[in-house]
Amino acid sequence: MKRLMLVFSVLMGLCLVLTGCNNSSGEFTRVRLCEVTHSIFYAPQYVAIAQGFFAEEGLQIELTNGQGADKVMTAVLSGQSEIGLAGPEASVYVYNEGKEDYGVVFAQLTNGDGTFLLGRQAEPDFKWSDLRGKTVIGGRKGGMPAIVLEYVLEKNGLTAGEDVFIDTTMQFAAMPGAFLGGQGDYVIIFEPTASMMEKEGKAHIVASLGKESGEVPYTAYFAKKSTIEKDPRLIQQFTNAIYKGQQWVDSHSASEIAQAIKPYFPDESDEILITAIQRYKEQSSWKKDPLMLEKDFYLLQDIIKDAGELDKIAPYDKVVTTRFVP
Repeated sequence: MKRLMLVFSVLMGLCLVLTGCNNSSGEFTRVRLCEVTHSIFYAPQYVAIAQGFFAEEGLQIELTNGQGADKVMTAVLSGQSEIGLAGPEASVYVYNEGKEDYGVVFAQLTNGDGTFLLGRQAEPDFKWSDLRGKTVIGGRKGGMPAIVLEYVLEKNGLTAGEDVFIDTTMQFAAMPGAFLGGQGDYVIIFEPTASMMEKEGKAHIVASLGKESGEVPYTAYFAKKSTIEKDPRLIQQFTNAIYKGQQWVDSHSASEIAQAIKPYFPDESDEILITAIQRYKEQSSWKKDPLMLEKDFYLLQDIIKDAGELDKIAPYDKVVTTRFVP
């Protein structure tokens, strides 16, 4: 992890040197951004850094890995990070707790689930009903991966806890190792880890949660309400850069995207990067703009409520702001 953070720091510095001329003021504002995990699923974000879109907006990104939406929200609320990238459910939970300075969502990055279901054997004819009586390692209780997994099971006539057991006892970072160590019958994993495990013959991708669940506001950026009120210019600059990253990803090929984000995945082969990116492009995982639609926000809460993780629905106009969408 320390090595990865060092690579990030060096590359961000190079990005500023190479693209700083596009910033008319010549001054940069440091933004501490905490991401929920490190994944190709967030390609538009890495593109925005690598292509200098943040630098053009006068921002210097300091990226850290929170390893869980709860930890990302804690970092934002405690002031350790200005901006967090995680599931919007984190903001809903905090708002419903009655906290005055809660996390407000201002930009959506991904358009659906980014995990893939992996099993121990190749299953070319896999059906969701094959999970009956099985255990799936599904991530933290109340987190988006586990919630959407339960949603997909329900869509296919399966009830979590009765027909299928979802193991929600571990954080995402621990899941690949647990599965490879013999726990569970299946596991849900983000890219590039999913493709890497498959290439090494340690697991096999049998289904896509993103394809099966459809459009869901899965990952978004949020900041404290007070931060947005005190520094709207920073939030606007950040959103502008993300939008440019989304547009760039939408208009470029998987191989071009792989080349752009390679510095953020130095240990992955070009083959793995291209394969993973193509999977995400084919299932429209990335938003083309940062707008979180009201209907999608309420769909998300319906899914969370059906999973038994939500007692009341949070209002869109309180938890989400659209004022910064280009």
